[in-house]
Amino acid sequence: MIEAVNVHKSFDSLHVLKGVNLKVEQKEIVSIVGPSGAGKTTLLQILGTIDNPDQGLVMFNGKDVSRMNEKEQSAFRNQEIGFIFQFHQLLPEFTALENVMIPALIAGKDNKKSKYKAEKLLEFMKLSDRLTHKPSELSGGEKQRVAVARSLINDPKLILADEPSGSLDTKNKVELHQLLFDLRDEFGLTIIIVTHDEDLARLSDRKIEMQDGIIL
Repeated sequence: MIEAVNVHKSFDSLHVLKGVNLKVEQKEIVSIVGPSGAGKTTLLQILGTIDNPDQGLVMFNGKDVSRMNEKEQSAFRNQEIGFIFQFHQLLPEFTALENVMIPALIAGKDNKKSKYKAEKLLEFMKLSDRLTHKPSELSGGEKQRVAVARSLINDPKLILADEPSGSLDTKNKVELHQLLFDLRDEFGLTIIIVTHDEDLARLSDRKIEMQDGIIL
C-alpha cells in the first residue's frame, strides 16, 4: 500500500528523519509512537505528501508520489488520502454538513451527490441531528467525528491521523478508537496513526516506535 524508503528530512541544521524505512499493507492499522521530537508528525506529513523528503522516496501502490509536482501531489492527496488532526481543523463559518462536503467540492464533484454522501457519512457517525450545526455548537467528540466524516468524503484508500484522540475526554477517546476500527472494517481502509495514547497503540495491528528520527 504505502512505503517510506530511506527517508531523510532536515530543517536547517536539525536532522529530523534519519533514514526511515516503513511499509504498511492494505487494511492495516499502524500506530507510530515515541517522545515529542522523535519525528512522528514529520514522517506522517511526508507519507501524506504535505512535505517532501530531502532524500529517499514514498511509494503508494508502486508509484513514487514524493517526486510528483505540487499540482499532482495536491490531486493525489485529495483523491487518495483522508487526514484527521488533533484539533479537528473544521472551518468555523460552515456547518457540519458543509465542512464534510468541502473536499468533494474541491475535487469538482457534483454538489447534490456530495451533499447526499456527506449526509450518509454523518449518519454513520451518529450525527444526523447535527447537520446544520456549526463547530462552535458541537462538543469535542462531535467535532472530531465530523472531521472523520470529512476525511472519508472522497473515498480515500489511506487515512493519516495525527493525535486524533489527543484533545478528547476518556469516553469520547474510547468511542473514537472503536470508530477507527469500524471504519477499517466498513470501508477497507489503511490507517496510520501518530499517537501518545498507549491504549490506542496496543489496539493497533502494529505499533512502530520512533526515537531521534529513526524507527527502533
